[in-house]
Amino acid sequence: MKIQKVKKMDLDTTTGKKPANKMKKMLIILLKILAALVIAIVVFIAIVFVVDKISSKSEEGKIKPYGQSVTVDGKNMNVLIQGQGEETVVLLPGLGTGTPALDFKPLVEELSPFYRVVVIEPFGYGLSDITEKERSTENIVSEIHEALQILKIDRYILMGHSIAGIYGLDYVNKYEHEVSAFVGIDSSAPRQYGDKVVESPIPNSVITLLKESGLGRLVMKLSADPYAALPVDDETKEQMRILSYKNFRNPTIVNEIENRSPNFNAAENLTFPKNLPVIFFLQPNSTAIEGWSTLHEEQVKDSVHGKVMTFEGTHYLHHTQSKEIAENFRAFMEEVKQDSR
Repeated sequence: MKIQKVKKMDLDTTTGKKPANKMKKMLIILLKILAALVIAIVVFIAIVFVVDKISSKSEEGKIKPYGQSVTVDGKNMNVLIQGQGEETVVLLPGLGTGTPALDFKPLVEELSPFYRVVVIEPFGYGLSDITEKERSTENIVSEIHEALQILKIDRYILMGHSIAGIYGLDYVNKYEHEVSAFVGIDSSAPRQYGDKVVESPIPNSVITLLKESGLGRLVMKLSADPYAALPVDDETKEQMRILSYKNFRNPTIVNEIENRSPNFNAAENLTFPKNLPVIFFLQPNSTAIEGWSTLHEEQVKDSVHGKVMTFEGTHYLHHTQSKEIAENFRAFMEEVKQDSR
């Protein structure tokens, strides 16, 4: 009699031994893949971290000093002065600008043939020291004023970009006798956020982690170069990249960001002095703020000399419209002088 061998079924419904062995093997394979991924991620992060530290150390030696240092509140504040004009223009940067003196370079070059131009680099910016002092409007304004007092500059036009519109509003009310005009370059307005709390889309802790881990450098490398179209030489662009990364979310800047809401709130009831000439240069429509031009027109509605002008461009109007800003600013100041005669 011929005995035919019966092939065992893959699925043993009685013991389930063979499926269990298959699952065990699959689990081991998955664990090995997972372990390999974890190791790869750890190695990648370690490489990014080491490269960042080496690059940062190397870049420290490439920084080329500019301007002059002023001792304010026991720390060094960097100030750039250019031009020999009879009148002085004091430039204040927007929030987080890595290197104000270089960022304003196109505008400084347009203004300096006619004015003495002073670019203030507040603590945490450019070549200035960082500080642990709270970044309230009161402290920031006081430090800027102290720097100007040390430099014996006691009569000037205040010109500011972005957040400087908030600090400048406080400044001109405290030192009205010193400021002869205020110029806003797409400057912030107290009520631009309405009743909303001013918050960053990404928590500061996350951004700080990116910076400390070195991933921030990688992200910046992979992102579009913000200085590519800037009308300055390549050496200046390289200095801007180095200093911008060096100052990116340093403790002073982080504290200033965290103080945005209270600083905006503190400015809500402030207005420009009626007799102070005020002119705003704005991008036509801010994609982030509704009624951008209207907010600024409201600020100058009671001014004896108040004006709002718009130019095509981005928030950093002084990068691409410096010539137009300088020309229209000079024309505005001439009108003020003519009306005062």
